[in-house]
Amino acid sequence: MSLTLDVARTIVAAARAHGREAGLKPLTVVVIDAGGHVVAVEREDGSSIKRFEVAFGKAHGALSLGMGSRALMARAEQQPYFVAAVTHAVGGALVPVPGGVLVKDDAGTVIGAVGISGDISDNDEAAALAGIEAAGLVGQPD
Repeated sequence: MSLTLDVARTIVAAARAHGREAGLKPLTVVVIDAGGHVVAVEREDGSSIKRFEVAFGKAHGALSLGMGSRALMARAEQQPYFVAAVTHAVGGALVPVPGGVLVKDDAGTVIGAVGISGDISDNDEAAALAGIEAAGLVGQPD
């Protein structure tokens, strides 16, 4: 299975719906495929500037190292020089805080990642997981 535009739109819509229901601040949601290409992105009204770059960095970093951005945060705490070097190697597109979640199909194959920015990182991650689950896929936050 690939991460199609229709699937990405489902993820975005469900993540945003979760955000509204939970009373989160305005979110920016980025969905990328397994090759790191942006498939869908939406920035809610009132989401501050540069939220795309942060959300993309969460998703791209997760995909780049094969682990959710929550795990990247733990790795950054344990190996700050490594994460700094990788951040440089990937052109700065790595944000090691929760909110970047790998997307897997039912076979466990990584088909992309979702990055969300706008609220506190734990809430961003919860919205990403809600969007992924609504699309019938599996999210890996760590």
